[in-house]
Amino acid sequence: MRKRPALSPSRKQAPTERAVAPPRPPAPGEGKRGQDGHLAYLLRQAQAAARLSLERALASTGLTHPQFVVLTMLKAYPGLSGADCARVALLTPQTVNVIIGNLERDGAIERTPHPVHGRVLQWTLTRHGLGLLAKARRRATALERRLALGLGRRDLAVIRRWLAGVAADLHGA
Repeated sequence: MRKRPALSPSRKQAPTERAVAPPRPPAPGEGKRGQDGHLAYLLRQAQAAARLSLERALASTGLTHPQFVVLTMLKAYPGLSGADCARVALLTPQTVNVIIGNLERDGAIERTPHPVHGRVLQWTLTRHGLGLLAKARRRATALERRLALGLGRRDLAVIRRWLAGVAADLHGA
């Protein structure tokens, strides 16, 4: 068995110093994750927190957040194609195709051929889908009330107008 050579003086290990833990990032709402943060980051942080809260609220309904969004869009705009639904739901066409397949299998939506473009399928909610959406909407409404806590009607109108304006202004930018 070969003996390891001794470390040269320059390669000797320094005496171990007490390890210092790296600083922890601030909690949401503090520092750069708060009022000092970049707007785009703060929007993303708020969206992620709202989505997680909604996922938890929807768990008992058996719906995922993307399924809820698709059902919501199909109620608002009956007869959407899968591609149009993907655009308004802010999901990929592939994701919407999977969601539509699952919702159709579960009897929540039904398809009809487009009156002009026969190969295009239009999707509408069934009675079962409307009931499922109503149950999920109650949970979503409770979350929206929590989001709006302490805000007056005018404040909410300003926030909605601003958010819609941001989306419209940056769409396609």
